[in-house]
Amino acid sequence: MTKFSLVFLLLLTCNLSLLTAQSQKEKKQYKIVSVGFYNLENLFDTLDDTLINDEEFLPSGARAWTEERYSEKLGNMAYVLSQIGIDDVKAGLSFIGVAEIENRKVLEDLVIQPKLKDRNYQIIHYDSPDWRGVDVGLLYNPLHFKPIVSKAIPLINIEDGERKFTRDVLYVKGLMEDDTVHILVNHWPSRTGGEARTAPFRNNGAKLCRMVVDSLFSVNKESKIFIMGDLNDDPTDESLKSFLRTVDNVKDVRKTGLFNPFEDFYRRGQGSNAYRDAWSLFDQIVISKGVVDKKNQGYRFFKANIFNKQFLVQASGQYKGYPFRTFSGSTYQSGYSDHFPSYLYLIKEMDK
Repeated sequence: MTKFSLVFLLLLTCNLSLLTAQSQKEKKQYKIVSVGFYNLENLFDTLDDTLINDEEFLPSGARAWTEERYSEKLGNMAYVLSQIGIDDVKAGLSFIGVAEIENRKVLEDLVIQPKLKDRNYQIIHYDSPDWRGVDVGLLYNPLHFKPIVSKAIPLINIEDGERKFTRDVLYVKGLMEDDTVHILVNHWPSRTGGEARTAPFRNNGAKLCRMVVDSLFSVNKESKIFIMGDLNDDPTDESLKSFLRTVDNVKDVRKTGLFNPFEDFYRRGQGSNAYRDAWSLFDQIVISKGVVDKKNQGYRFFKANIFNKQFLVQASGQYKGYPFRTFSGSTYQSGYSDHFPSYLYLIKEMDK
């Protein structure tokens, strides 16, 4: 080897070592958290509430809803909630919106279940005027999230001159460490009576959420907003695309300010609930540009998921492959819910 070749080799070796050292030095570290939504499918207690229509879920009712069944349902729901997102976040969900709950009491009974009690989940809940007596709510880990203000926003639907009572939209503003976030928990009107006939009611839910979003944007265009819920519409339906004005590509989020990461799941044939052998994806979490934009400080969107682990799937029978629900028709089968949960991972660059 010539003297020149030896010098060149030494210089190359030194440069490669320097690049490797710089690469290791510049490697970023991130903190990751998870947030989600879950329709708990008729989480009713066994007590008769004369103000709502809960007769079906009483010990003497059509479902024979006994304390034993209620206790098993609580345990099942707690187990699901304890498992969501823990593959990447051992601490579990920082906050989760829930739907189809009868009252605050069922949430109080839920958060003290053995699988959940160590997380010390706190509750935000308001009674809705829904004719069936079901509400929405928010559970949050006080180590990760601190609420500032909350309120129920009425969703007004009129048909034939009369109001059709449904679930309010739950609005919560709070802090995730230094991030101010806004959460809207929804359970839009169902398709009972026909998809086309009931579409205006869900469109009104989208309009209401969009009104709140635009109000927040008028104060801060980078507001971090999470619109979650059982929307009873798919990501490509009119309510989402025309009235809430969501986009399915992060690059387009500046056009409307709202990105729906679950639209891609839906286009690929994945769903959160099934009906007549067809999948729908009613359970969604829509996020604002402030959550998506990598230039913003604090937590930002990393990835979305549908929690459809095998234990949540019906293994046999007429509904094989569907979400493993509590009842199959009128037959109690000790399952979980007729919906899969949806959830997001958020990441934040850690200080060096």
